[in-house]
Amino acid sequence: MDVVFLSRIQFGFNIAFHYLFPPLSIGLSLMIVIMEGMYVVTKKEAYKTMTRFWVNIFALSFAMGVATGIVQVFAFGNNWGRYSKFVGDVFGSALAAEGIFAFFLEAGFLGLMLFGWDKVSKGIHYLSTILVALGAHFSAIWICIANSWMQTPAGFKILGEGKEARAVVTHFWEMIFNPSSVVRVTHVLIGCWLTGVFIVISVAAYYMLRKRHQEFARVTMKLGLIVGAIMVILQLLSADASAQVVAKHQPEKLAAMEGVFVTKPHTPMAVVGYPDMETKEVKGLEIPSLLSWFVYRNPATAVTGLDKFHPSDWPNVPLVFASYHIMIYCWGLMVLAVILGAFFYWRKQLPMMKTVLVFLMSSVLFPYIANQVGWYTAEFGRQPWIVYHLLRTSQGVSHSINAAQVLGSLIMFAVIYAFVLALFIFLLNWKIQAGPGHKEQAMDEYQLKV
Repeated sequence: MDVVFLSRIQFGFNIAFHYLFPPLSIGLSLMIVIMEGMYVVTKKEAYKTMTRFWVNIFALSFAMGVATGIVQVFAFGNNWGRYSKFVGDVFGSALAAEGIFAFFLEAGFLGLMLFGWDKVSKGIHYLSTILVALGAHFSAIWICIANSWMQTPAGFKILGEGKEARAVVTHFWEMIFNPSSVVRVTHVLIGCWLTGVFIVISVAAYYMLRKRHQEFARVTMKLGLIVGAIMVILQLLSADASAQVVAKHQPEKLAAMEGVFVTKPHTPMAVVGYPDMETKEVKGLEIPSLLSWFVYRNPATAVTGLDKFHPSDWPNVPLVFASYHIMIYCWGLMVLAVILGAFFYWRKQLPMMKTVLVFLMSSVLFPYIANQVGWYTAEFGRQPWIVYHLLRTSQGVSHSINAAQVLGSLIMFAVIYAFVLALFIFLLNWKIQAGPGHKEQAMDEYQLKV
């Protein structure tokens, strides 16, 4: 294995592990804003109990996200020095904004949100909760903008030649609102919101199954199902908009996602199957003309296939195809979870439906998997470019490292992250097992009824 391949594995592994935590923080921050808003409006202590319980989970995920996120900075400098030099001017502004407008805002008001319940007024505390949530969202926005520029560069010019070439910003707002930034930010944020929604649903289902904190679980489940129903619909609309942008600006990525090898009218969409790289066709179930209709709203319009590009510029088609379709299947499972949960909740049978509750408990995995494979789709689909059509991945790696160094650090990270993940799962389980808290267990259940 060469140093480029190992560096890609290392960076992908670090990012994938880090990305376990920000979606949870961002998604829970929205749910917490809703919960505390209900407390401020109704003045029922039960909603304060609900909020405080989920704030503790949020704080845990936030701490893990910060700890694992710091590692990425060193990866840029150590493994991807040439890439960092090329994009330094562009990323400098975006990542500086992320630090100033996101991290400091989130971290600055986190203490007040955690410990200010009995020290400030309800309004001030709720404001701190909103600001923490905004900080979490701003962080995702600026990171997505930087990553979107790698996918669809805009508002820049190239200075220098060869190894000295670098991109510099010429139009800041064109760089910010590059062709893919808005749809990618939207798609990522909804994915984060779904993560927050489904951990709420999962924990509520667990309490129902164990017959603990029943009123807490009932109201939490109701809130999760309502928000979840909205989010799965929004994610469908966001996915449609994202696909159209990819079709326009990164057609080879879309071709790999859907296994389109030949450009032809009435392009079918693969429901299940796999791309056969020898025969250059998808083996499986396809629906004729459906992809043409989704992309162009015209079933006769041809979707650009991989035959329009040199094979050296193709992404890893089987990997992109698989990750993209797994993401779709996870969305379908989330829809099914919301429908089943809402149906039996409406019929007041949910606490008795053990099989459904087990399914809802496991549903927290669906947005997690979807977020991970969605990121794989976006990043592997951009290959072999680290900056689309400007800098190849093979050109972005540092020249001062060797394969043995990268492999050694990769093994080290794997061992450390195994302990970190075990600690996170232990603490998360401990907080869930403890429930809303010994004081809150004696809450007036009448207050929770809505």
